[in-house]
Amino acid sequence: MPAAGCGVRMGTSLKKQFLDLEGTPVVGHVLKVLENSPFVHSVVVVVSPGEEEYCRSEIVVQLGLSKVMAIVPGGNVRQKSVFNGLLALSSDTDIVVVHDAARPLLTPEGLSAVVDAALIYGAAAQAVPVKDTIKMAGEDGFVTETLQRDRLWVAQTPQAFRYRLIIDAHRKAVEAKYTGTDDAVLVERLGQPVKLVAGSYANLKITTPEDLIIVSAIYSKRARR
Repeated sequence: MPAAGCGVRMGTSLKKQFLDLEGTPVVGHVLKVLENSPFVHSVVVVVSPGEEEYCRSEIVVQLGLSKVMAIVPGGNVRQKSVFNGLLALSSDTDIVVVHDAARPLLTPEGLSAVVDAALIYGAAAQAVPVKDTIKMAGEDGFVTETLQRDRLWVAQTPQAFRYRLIIDAHRKAVEAKYTGTDDAVLVERLGQPVKLVAGSYANLKITTPEDLIIVSAIYSKRARR
């Protein structure tokens, strides 16, 4: 679970992954879902260098989490952080799930669906169909193409992979000095198909203060149910 982002756009002194969300740190909501999942045997949390002890004492210990096997320092970009997390896993690991700490509305159903798909196809990513019309533009700001909306998806996490596949994809990316925007694209570069699993529009990533308000409202509605 990469949790090393700076969260500059949040405009808060405390990083977004550690902000309070209905009485629990944002990252804690993700960890509790992983803790309670029968699919998850161990968890590696990747934080910014120097935040390891804070994460352990203020989150892992406070929430009574037993599956967190390691808390490791991340890199200067998300891809490097995920790679550090992968290196902390045992080489005989079968399936690896990568989920962003800033997506606290992870559901057990979404997690299990991605794991099931990865067991079959080797690589899977949760995603949702785009709602809006998407246009490509040139450097001059004029439209060059209107993309076919029924084939476009917005990628999310969780994403799940065979361990040997994803670790090889990351190593090849390092060799090529390639940086992708998610882990699935690294696997795609190897020619490996990635199965898209229908996700939820509620699976928002907290990036701005407005996102936290929306996520809080969704969480409260779920809790009332």
